[in-house]
Amino acid sequence: MRILLDTNAYSALLRGHDEVAHRVRRAEQVVFSTVVAGELLLGFRLGARLKKNMAELDAFLENPYVSVIPVTLTTADRFARIAAALRAKGTPIPTNDIWIAAHAMEAGAELLSFDAHFRTIDGLAWVALSPA
Repeated sequence: MRILLDTNAYSALLRGHDEVAHRVRRAEQVVFSTVVAGELLLGFRLGARLKKNMAELDAFLENPYVSVIPVTLTTADRFARIAAALRAKGTPIPTNDIWIAAHAMEAGAELLSFDAHFRTIDGLAWVALSPA
């Protein structure tokens, strides 16, 4: 099983959230979206622990079971299809989350997130995480 961590799932993993840690340990591979990386890096730069957060992210990304996936034209096409479908249903969600869902779908990965709005995306394998 492949998983993709949403930004909030990555943060929960670092805080020791049991469910997220369990799912990461069970996964055959963790794919890491460059969109999630951008959200994290913004948070790091706005916060007071840039070096610590960067070191933790670097260590996570060095794990051989973790692969960073770039945005491709395929990702962009999936993004456009998802965004159009959401607009047609009248159920918009944050733009970055559409990109993250597109990445998960392209990678054939389950998306781990606390954000319930992912349920509105048809065909997305989404794991609704429970707060600790």
